[in-house]
Amino acid sequence: QENPYLFTYRNSNYSSSLETSNTKETSQERSYGTNIPCLDRDPSDSVPVSVHNLKPADIRVIAALGDSITVSNGAASKPYDVLDVLTQYRGLSWSVGGNENISTVTTLANILREFNPSLVGYSTGKGKETSKNAAFNQAVAGDHAENVPAQVRRLVDLMKNDTRINFQTDWKLITLFIGGNDLCEYCENPLHYSPENYTYGLQTTLDMLHREVPRAFVNLVMVLSTTSLRELYTSQNNRCPKMLMRVLCPCVVTPKDNSNEFKKLVYYNRRYQERTRQLVESGRYDTRDDFTVVIQPFLMNVKMPKTQEGLPDGSYFAPDCFHFSQKSHSQAARALWNNMLEPLGQKKDDQKVDDEIVLKCPSKDEPFLRTYRNSNYTYPNRTPNYGSQLLCEDRSPSSPPATSVHSLKPADVKIVAALGDSLTAGTGIASDHLMDLNTVFRGLSWSIGGDASLQNVTTLPNIFREFNVTIMGYSTGTGSENDSNAFLNQAVPGSQAEHLPAQARKLVRLMKTDPRIDLSADWKLIVVQIGGNDVCNYCKDPDHYSAVNFVRRIQETLDILHEQASAVPKALVSLVDVMDLVPLRQLFVDTQVQCPTYMADYLCSCLLTGEDDSPNLTMVKEANRAYQLGLQKLVESGRYDTHENFTVIIQPFLRNVQIPLGQDGHPDVSYFAPDCFHPSQKGHSQLAKALWNSVLQPVGEKAESFDFMADIVLACPAQNKPFLGTYKNRNYTHPPVEPSDESTKNWGSDLSCPEQAPSSHVPTSVHELRPADIKVIGALGDSLTTALEAKATDLQRDWRGLSWSIGGDGALETQTTLPNILKKFNPNLFGFSTGSSKETAGFNVAERGATAGNMLAQARELVELMRSSPEINFKEDWKLITVFIGGNDLCQYCLDKETYSVQKYVKHLQDTLDVFYEELPRVFVNMVEILEISGLRQMTASSSKCTLAAKNACPCFLNPEENSSELQEIKRVNRDFQTEALQLINSGRYEQREDFAVVMQPFFRNTLMPLDRNGKPDMSFFAADCIHFSARGYAEMAIALWNNMLQPVGEKQTYNNFTHDRSKLRCPNTKTPFLSTLRNSGFRNSDLNLEKTGASVPYWAVIVAAVAGVLAGSLL
Repeated sequence: QENPYLFTYRNSNYSSSLETSNTKETSQERSYGTNIPCLDRDPSDSVPVSVHNLKPADIRVIAALGDSITVSNGAASKPYDVLDVLTQYRGLSWSVGGNENISTVTTLANILREFNPSLVGYSTGKGKETSKNAAFNQAVAGDHAENVPAQVRRLVDLMKNDTRINFQTDWKLITLFIGGNDLCEYCENPLHYSPENYTYGLQTTLDMLHREVPRAFVNLVMVLSTTSLRELYTSQNNRCPKMLMRVLCPCVVTPKDNSNEFKKLVYYNRRYQERTRQLVESGRYDTRDDFTVVIQPFLMNVKMPKTQEGLPDGSYFAPDCFHFSQKSHSQAARALWNNMLEPLGQKKDDQKVDDEIVLKCPSKDEPFLRTYRNSNYTYPNRTPNYGSQLLCEDRSPSSPPATSVHSLKPADVKIVAALGDSLTAGTGIASDHLMDLNTVFRGLSWSIGGDASLQNVTTLPNIFREFNVTIMGYSTGTGSENDSNAFLNQAVPGSQAEHLPAQARKLVRLMKTDPRIDLSADWKLIVVQIGGNDVCNYCKDPDHYSAVNFVRRIQETLDILHEQASAVPKALVSLVDVMDLVPLRQLFVDTQVQCPTYMADYLCSCLLTGEDDSPNLTMVKEANRAYQLGLQKLVESGRYDTHENFTVIIQPFLRNVQIPLGQDGHPDVSYFAPDCFHPSQKGHSQLAKALWNSVLQPVGEKAESFDFMADIVLACPAQNKPFLGTYKNRNYTHPPVEPSDESTKNWGSDLSCPEQAPSSHVPTSVHELRPADIKVIGALGDSLTTALEAKATDLQRDWRGLSWSIGGDGALETQTTLPNILKKFNPNLFGFSTGSSKETAGFNVAERGATAGNMLAQARELVELMRSSPEINFKEDWKLITVFIGGNDLCQYCLDKETYSVQKYVKHLQDTLDVFYEELPRVFVNMVEILEISGLRQMTASSSKCTLAAKNACPCFLNPEENSSELQEIKRVNRDFQTEALQLINSGRYEQREDFAVVMQPFFRNTLMPLDRNGKPDMSFFAADCIHFSARGYAEMAIALWNNMLQPVGEKQTYNNFTHDRSKLRCPNTKTPFLSTLRNSGFRNSDLNLEKTGASVPYWAVIVAAVAGVLAGSLL
């Protein structure tokens, strides 16, 4: 009989664990013994003199250093006996234990004893490191990397005093594994447990071994991926003592998933591993033939072992769920042995602990423990050269000396200077760890550094020095802008555009007072690059960081340099475009890249945090582009081309940036400093080459993109025109500044689309509606829809026929309005306004002074007008209605917060749309998003004649002091108007009818202020009261609305570019020629529902609030 006894939990093989696992263990896991399949177990014929020819049987001494994992705390503890985890089972230790033999206990020492039974140094039994049976297992429970040098001291002394070994001639195998405790406690003192300090502890340890121990092979086991431990902690179905785990390893188990604390843990873990690799691959420990350090990476990407049910398998852990059980020690020993026999470059770094691990044997061709040399492995070059070759033959200056900035050769430049932020200052260029990021390497800066020479350091000044060795102004070494070696590199880390004028004034003062500089005679090249910090802070205060403000600050800076060309005569200013920062997100969202994601909020919160479709990211993209457009318009205004001895040239190569990718398809961080945000010297070298080439390229033909990985060859000046490129020497003409006098031109547009026909059958679905299917047009709103003051001839008249959304005066060729556009598709369109009288208003029911509270009445009026009109088929004709309201509500909010509250605003919109939804068949509703009115403050500040009228018109925005609580409140309410209205539209409330759609048209979210020749707001777009639009302004609104209607939801343009261009109108997509709705754009309602995010700014906050504000009015 198989079981002739009463059953108990033990003889039933029953586990009282809370786990409900039916995991089947392999035979090797039950016995913890191992079979060694190797037939050749002989030592070398003679004792080897090289560590690269070391066979397993040549090892005479084994030792280990580390923490409680090597001590083997709790390895043989019984389930639930948490107190027994304090017991140090050194004889079972994976790397150095020697209990029993390989048939019952698998350890590295027991494996090696099968090759050399005379092996000494392994530990047996239990006890601390001071016990006799601990032998050369000198690991100490609880130790950190900084404590291991003390272990080395004891180990070396023990070896030297042990009569069983010959310290000088016996080969020693030493295994070092440390770092778990450092990671478990890093969050309590991040500086103390930094990757740099961790690596320093390792280096001190290995330096001692290298210096004092002959004939040694050191296994440096890479610190494991600690995050897998979290699975045991978070799993509900196990016996783990959660409170004890929090005490043992708080920094690993307590952070929430995807929190900054968790991201910082992952970063520290990876940096520990990366810096360990860098330390060993430096070759520091390969200077002697009898010593080497080899990284064994099998735990580097270790995963949590799982039961058959997919739950964390606690049987691999001691009762505290932190230390290894004997089962894990056995597996670690097998994996370590196999790692030792695998060539460098082919070592397994993701050992599955729950796999059956079969021991490997030394190969017949290479029967040695593998090192870099016997693996034919070459460590990566750690001291790259970042020099460049310049092959230009003609390096001579102009003869006679140049008198015009448009005939300036490279050798004519005597002085170089630079203004900007950390990119130009040189933050972190040569840093190899985060703690060094405060160092500013000015001598390596791409645009102004002058360390060494072009042969080994590529910078713009070093290139110019190849043409003129006496050039001055470049910075060298490290330090602040106030240090003498900074010279004319006056860039300051952290600077924004508002700080640039002060830098310019200081630069002028330095050049005027330096006796080495002849201010009036020496030609100067000044590089200006700014904007990164403005973009990174944009979402926090869109008003302060608006494109108008940004451009105004750059203009002030350039004006200081240009001022009648007397402040800085003989100067060419290279204005490097605002860098496209968005691609840098890849470095922080790619989980395979070792970047400090926990620093994202500190480095650039508006860009690097949040999801790819987050509001803040959308804002950053639009701000980035608006900044670029603003600079382009400023420079092309010709403002800085009034003298022959001064010009400003935009170098646009950073307009579109391509992130470097490694062979694995992930971002290549070697181009960046340790923060993954600033460029490294490798990145700066590429920037310098791109800048030089851009300086030479003709205006109008300059590169507008930058690829970090491109093989950039330094160009040479053209033989026929060997000058630095300016608009004049390349026959480039600035686009003409449009005249302010409206009478000089009309504001029509050209439109010729291949698809202008209606649907073959009248559509029954609004999601298949073509422009030509629209038969009827209507509009609701205030004085912006009645087109008050559209003509300067009568400032108190409503020029409804010129209204952007409903006016039908003239034709598209002379006045751009939405009806005039639609008439190109359907000449029989009905409902548009003409003239200026109420009788010819058509279906334009807008009224001056209207607020959201008036919309319900206007909606009912419009429905009745349509229902009673004999000109239309009320049931069958498709109708287009545009609603634009809210300016008066915001301007009067502070006077009656209850009446003009966000809730009331949205309720009024809902009531209005409900009327249409319930009573109007076949209708497409354009809901034009409310603009950002705070910019009205900027408009009035630019013109004294505007101030009084505007303050009376919109007191709630214009009366509060700057940065006052009242101003902050009204800005918040403005944003809430936008947020809640969008929530309403995308709530699904109006999605149940097939013949009805309401779509938010967001072109007013971000508006670029039109500038005149002087860089001030171009008043030709506005009426005389500075509140309403002129006919020219209304034409721009119509263009933006039409284009919005054709753009898919989620891809709609969210800014209005006020520049006259007759060809800006789009044509319907030939494949899907419909007006865009949520459904035909591929969205479900839930896809676009936005959650409130506290104080965060919604993505429709205006890049340039100014124009938006101008549109608000006194009872519009």
